[in-house]
Amino acid sequence: MRWSQYFIPTSKEVPADAAVPSHQLMVRAGLIRQVVAGAYSYLPPGYRSLRKIEAIVREEMNRAGAIELHMPAMHPIEWWEETGRVAAMGEVLVRLGGGTGDDWRSRTVLGPTHEEVITEHARAYLKSYKQLPINFYQIQTKFRGEARPKSGVLRTREFLMKDAYSFHMTKEGPGGLDEGYQKMYDAYCAIFSRCGLPYVIVEADSGPIGGDASHEFMVPTDAGEDWLVQAEDGKYAANLERAEVAPLPDLGGGRNAAIAEVHTPGLRTIDEVSTFLKCKPSDMIKTIIYEADGAALVALVRGDHEVNEGKLRRAAGVKSLQQADAELIRKTTGAEVGFAGPAGLTARIIADQAVTVMHDAVTGANKTDYHVTGVNPGRDFKIAESGDVRVAVQGDRARNGSPLAFKKCIEVGHVFKLGTKYSDSMKATCLDAEGKPRAFIMGCYGIGVNRIMAAAIESLHDEKGIVWPTSIAPFEVAVIALDLRDEQVNALATKLHNELEAAGVDVILDDRDARPGFKFNDADLVGFPVRIVVGKKGLAEGLVELQIRKTGESRKVAPETVVGGVGELLRDVAL
Repeated sequence: MRWSQYFIPTSKEVPADAAVPSHQLMVRAGLIRQVVAGAYSYLPPGYRSLRKIEAIVREEMNRAGAIELHMPAMHPIEWWEETGRVAAMGEVLVRLGGGTGDDWRSRTVLGPTHEEVITEHARAYLKSYKQLPINFYQIQTKFRGEARPKSGVLRTREFLMKDAYSFHMTKEGPGGLDEGYQKMYDAYCAIFSRCGLPYVIVEADSGPIGGDASHEFMVPTDAGEDWLVQAEDGKYAANLERAEVAPLPDLGGGRNAAIAEVHTPGLRTIDEVSTFLKCKPSDMIKTIIYEADGAALVALVRGDHEVNEGKLRRAAGVKSLQQADAELIRKTTGAEVGFAGPAGLTARIIADQAVTVMHDAVTGANKTDYHVTGVNPGRDFKIAESGDVRVAVQGDRARNGSPLAFKKCIEVGHVFKLGTKYSDSMKATCLDAEGKPRAFIMGCYGIGVNRIMAAAIESLHDEKGIVWPTSIAPFEVAVIALDLRDEQVNALATKLHNELEAAGVDVILDDRDARPGFKFNDADLVGFPVRIVVGKKGLAEGLVELQIRKTGESRKVAPETVVGGVGELLRDVAL
């Protein structure tokens, strides 16, 4: 490939709307161009990288025994209604609109994921346990109504995703979900390693996808929107939604104040009340009312903590959980919003473990415009259920006592044990060995293909530009011809390019009529792992220059050794 006949629209200018390095560099290196907010065209060099990532994903999925298919982006909303996810997804679910009544547009959504579609296919075609286990995968465009798409391709409304779905008759044993899950887990490790990503595997919350267990594959970087919580001893890692913390010590020191009611007119928030009473937020108990499976559920956390709704949902053993509206709060507490407290409530209460060791706390009085001081758990209200139901914060420790460190990160992959969540709701069954219908046990496995590219750039770049892993670089080698008017330079550069290409190296020849510095800057910006510089000065010595982008190492070699040496060099700088 000759640069003069290709299309790499590089730019010196940093885009004004690009805040993170991957966005800046992908635009400047001519990899992407925004079409509308949250949707990008992949220009030729960016598309080459994307296709290489896809190829790695396909190879490892095929190796793991998954079978590729292709499902449509348009879905009938009826299938989403079967699973109850129309309401759960909310505005994230993109509808075609534009139609009325029974018009097809009003009953069609653009898929953010494909659990409903693949489950419908399973109930249509998989009739016997003898057809199981089976795992289907695709690489498909997805659509999600992100309110604020940002950070280039890290958060978009249209994106490319590899999703896979496995179907099993059992959870354990040969052919069971656990075995299939492990195969995908191992395949993901191979994919991200081959793509050169410095990933970390963490326990994760299943979120709206559902299921009882999941793991995320995270790439630590300051540009990430997710948080990785990791024990300093390296023995525990989880995302923020899942991170477990050790119980806090009881530092009460024997305090046992009398309870007192205080008039707090119009003061509803932790900050307002703590300022008024001249106490710390950590001295207050936050009482939050939820609607859980149709009933009131009360969560108690310390005033400076936040409820982790994923933890709370699991601790309560409920399927649906949402903060209560004003009517349910009044019904539960007898007061307006902002004055709830645990004392006297008949609803189910789950207290965070940090609340159980509090003394002389401040809570709402369950009376509009009033709070109470001197509240002591166990004395003034009963704690029947307690556990870890809060968001981890700086200063917390893992359950083994190791301090927790917090790092920003990018999620590039997520695997789920779905169980029967979708097969139950969509009545997807097959006959077991005894001829009885049983719901499929399912697994779900997703990879953000676009995100792999962005995550690689975020974690592997410098002040000059991108430092690509060789496996996913648009081109592995750039042959840079200086002094193009010199016939010997031109001839040798062309010869080396052709020989490398014939040897299977992904190579581009920079044959542009431009200054050396301009070519070198472009090569650094785009991030070719290896470049070969051919110029008059070097030829006078019978040498060409090999430069390694990752290390900055430069060496002079005889032209006849280039082809053999480049293959070895590419292996050395593969990641």
